[in-house]
Amino acid sequence: MLTAALADGNAHRRCTFEVFGRRLANGRRFGVVGGTGRLLDLIDGFRFPAEVVSGLLAGHVVDERAADYLAGYRFTGDIVGYAEGEPYFPYSPILAVTGSFGEAVILETLVLSVLNHDSAVAAAAARMVIAAGGRPIIEMGSRRTHEQAAVACARVAYLVGFASTSNLAAGVRYAIPTAGTAAHAFTLLHDTEEAAFASQIAAAGPATTLLVDTYDIGRGIEKAVKVAGPTLGAVRIDSGDLAVMAHQTRAQLDSLGATDTRIVISGDLDEYAIAALAAAPVDSYGAGTAVVVGSGVPTAELVYKLVEVDGRPVAKRSENKSSVGGRKLAYRRHRPSGTAIEERVVPADSGFEPAETDRPLTIPLVMGGRRVDHRSLADSRAHHRAAVGALPWDALKLSKGDPGLPVVFG
Repeated sequence: MLTAALADGNAHRRCTFEVFGRRLANGRRFGVVGGTGRLLDLIDGFRFPAEVVSGLLAGHVVDERAADYLAGYRFTGDIVGYAEGEPYFPYSPILAVTGSFGEAVILETLVLSVLNHDSAVAAAAARMVIAAGGRPIIEMGSRRTHEQAAVACARVAYLVGFASTSNLAAGVRYAIPTAGTAAHAFTLLHDTEEAAFASQIAAAGPATTLLVDTYDIGRGIEKAVKVAGPTLGAVRIDSGDLAVMAHQTRAQLDSLGATDTRIVISGDLDEYAIAALAAAPVDSYGAGTAVVVGSGVPTAELVYKLVEVDGRPVAKRSENKSSVGGRKLAYRRHRPSGTAIEERVVPADSGFEPAETDRPLTIPLVMGGRRVDHRSLADSRAHHRAAVGALPWDALKLSKGDPGLPVVFG
């Protein structure tokens, strides 16, 4: 596309591309914008090194004109969109990239690869936070995904309300609290379970969390309290009928005088498994695989579509894959009580006057190639909490259903 558009003179026409999803996957009630902060960091440094350009030219992927263009590539346009952590719905215009056709079309794969992955993980993790009902969740999925995706997953899980991550790289890079426990291998390494517990306590203190299900859970709990004393921080259970084991563990800990020892549950937990443990005496959860695969929905199915050329709206009209042309602004409309009731999307040049209860969703992110949105992950986490808190109760259900808010155009 770039080679042809440079040759025919269209590469420099001013265009706007819009990111949106036509549906919410698997009957979910809302999506979550995830990855915006990562994306803006990547766009800041998005370049084509000389060796890459030479390779494209040698492979006849581009011609000399396109190679020269790529060698000097810098994004100089504008990007507006929803704040990271914002809930979204079908056809919500969550991001708009405006610039020359050449510089905007080059960003398509970067934009979609980041937002589709991170938004899918964010939506799944947000549902787990809702299911947990205030109990903390540790993100523990690093061993179930690509090594770089693991860090991104930890970041957006924290964005939507997870308490911590076991990924130390994410902890260092994004200042996310880290937490974790020893694995079964550590217990198996030692000649006895007591020796393993004693070693861990000597290194980490009695406030540590001991994994008690390597052999027999009941015996493991007994040995853990014997070695650590009644001030043992927590025990983790990773197998068995988790609800039953949680009740039995609580009763046994209390009988041993370890009334303040917490119970951490892990083991293939998704939002439904967490919800099923709501009545169990669980203090916190560890969730891994389901987080990093989007709880069975590994992509947000977002698309990147051209909606305006030189100020003229354009739109795709093929069956089942339509789009709405033109640059847009979006607002979330609320009742006086603060509960959201709809999303209003209007043409950017319509002169629309928002009502007092309309919250603007479209914010500037990059202007003239310069990043203008510098909110921290902590800021985005707080924004997500407030935005989800304003959704109607139906939008927070885990069951399949219609989107939690209608998106109204015009």
